[in-house]
Amino acid sequence: MKLGIIKERKTPPDRRVVLCPQQVKNALNNHKELSIKIEPSDIRVFPDDNYTALGLELSSDLNDCDVLLGVKEIPVDNLIPNKTYVFFSHTIKKQEHNRKLLKACLDKNITLMDHETFVDGKNTRIIGFGRYAGIVGAYNTFRGFGLKYELFNLAKVETLLHKEDLIYRLKKQYFPPIKIVLTGHGKVANGAMEILDGMKVKKVSIENFLTQKYDRPVYTQIGVEDYYKRIDGTSASKQDFYDNPDLYESNFERFSEVADILMTGHFFKKGSPVIVTKEMLNSPKNQIKVVGDISCDVDHGPIASTLKASTIAEPFFGYHPGKGTEVEFDHPAAITVMSIDNLPCELPKDASEGFGEIFVEQVLPAFFNGDKDKVLERSTITKGGKLTEKFEYLQDFVDGKE
Repeated sequence: MKLGIIKERKTPPDRRVVLCPQQVKNALNNHKELSIKIEPSDIRVFPDDNYTALGLELSSDLNDCDVLLGVKEIPVDNLIPNKTYVFFSHTIKKQEHNRKLLKACLDKNITLMDHETFVDGKNTRIIGFGRYAGIVGAYNTFRGFGLKYELFNLAKVETLLHKEDLIYRLKKQYFPPIKIVLTGHGKVANGAMEILDGMKVKKVSIENFLTQKYDRPVYTQIGVEDYYKRIDGTSASKQDFYDNPDLYESNFERFSEVADILMTGHFFKKGSPVIVTKEMLNSPKNQIKVVGDISCDVDHGPIASTLKASTIAEPFFGYHPGKGTEVEFDHPAAITVMSIDNLPCELPKDASEGFGEIFVEQVLPAFFNGDKDKVLERSTITKGGKLTEKFEYLQDFVDGKE
């Protein structure tokens, strides 16, 4: 099998890569029937000479490759017909801006696999950048807090290399005895916790968070059963919520009345109730001053203050709770919001190394063992000019009927 690592072409530029130079070398050593070409790139976090120094092949012509591997969406005009592509297509939630891309994959007879749809037999994600979104998002949230109150001015993540650099800078700053609430228990939330724990922010129980005062920064972590409740007052459970989201409403106000900072690491399914409402944020009892919406669901999303996705260049904006509109992030009445939707791009070296390690260990072998665990089969969205059975629900989306 011949694998091609493509140059990232999406704007704004993404410096990440699925396989770092040493990981390419390791993959070739582990699979003797594998050959790999690397398309030259002037933006990749690992320069071309990092690959050639290990004797790896650079080539601008990937037409003879069987599988083409990238990170972000590929411009339609750059898709080579009749190939297998693996990248984050951002199509499975019917993202309108990628309808043309999905249709092009069908029209060009492309077998499309998506990093997001690599799951095991229990439907658990195998691979992703969520951890790094959490790491960068937590740091950026604290950076916003420092700027809002003119306490400190942290370096931008994109100027740093490793998670340890982020923690080192945060530990040098003074923080008042703030309370931080973190939603979610997945990879994103765990990434944020790496920063919180690295800073030695004390983790406390939900009960103590809601009732106790502290002389140091603390945080608590909450899940579905904590920020939602059943409308009828009966006992809530995660599975019941997943099965019957319409029977639930937000139970977050008790947190918004005591927390200074909200960091989000939850998964939000379209149609679920709002978690943080406009009314909560406009309440005289609201204490939230900074929102780090790492999950960043914008269109009818769960966090009322997330009016838009912010950018690495302009990471913060203000939400005016009385008007429900955007203002400057340091406006006296504003809740400062960080809602960057491509956070791992800011820490491309760490993110690439972590992602590639999992890809080499848990995904790449499936191409050589007959896909015995069905990893590739479950990930495939299009094949033979058609949507696969698992993704047939996208047909109306492709046809423009919704």
